[in-house]
Amino acid sequence: MDTIRAFIAIELDAPLRAALGELQGRLKRAPLGRLGRWVDPGGIHLTLKFLGDVSTSQLPELRQALQRAAGEVLPFDVALAGLGCFPNTRQPRVIWVGVDEPTGALKRLQCAVERELGAIGFPPEGRAFTPHLTLARVRDQVASLERAELGAWVQQQSVGRVGAMCAAELALMQSQLRPGGAVYTCLEAAPLQRREE
Repeated sequence: MDTIRAFIAIELDAPLRAALGELQGRLKRAPLGRLGRWVDPGGIHLTLKFLGDVSTSQLPELRQALQRAAGEVLPFDVALAGLGCFPNTRQPRVIWVGVDEPTGALKRLQCAVERELGAIGFPPEGRAFTPHLTLARVRDQVASLERAELGAWVQQQSVGRVGAMCAAELALMQSQLRPGGAVYTCLEAAPLQRREE
């Protein structure tokens, strides 16, 4: 059985990717920046649901579910601001930039994705949706003390609004893991628009 590694996301526009690249450049140049493996800005997405390995026979059904979910929400603006760490700043594994969307449209879209994919057999996410963009992953060999220093440093960074864009479509993405890093391909793009009643 052929499978692909897949996820549902909102792709970023070029100006926002450029702004993220500038932010990463600033953070990387700091002394503690060496502790992170920085994500290529071209590979940063706003992930709404990670699917894992999916049978290629499920792709038509997935494409239809994506179209239905996208049809429930009008396009909306998202802004990027603030830095944080997962799981926490004491022992960070991931450094992220926050996503601000005050109208609730992003949450509604994510719920629609969960509902439509649940209907075709994909289990719901076990934890609450926390919209973010991953900037870096902390290197595995970093000691606890240095991790805590890094987390404290991230917390002290004053990062205002990084940029904004209009989210106008939902994407079914394929991720291919390669020695040089993951390669992402959009398999389906579904425009956001409220269904006609």
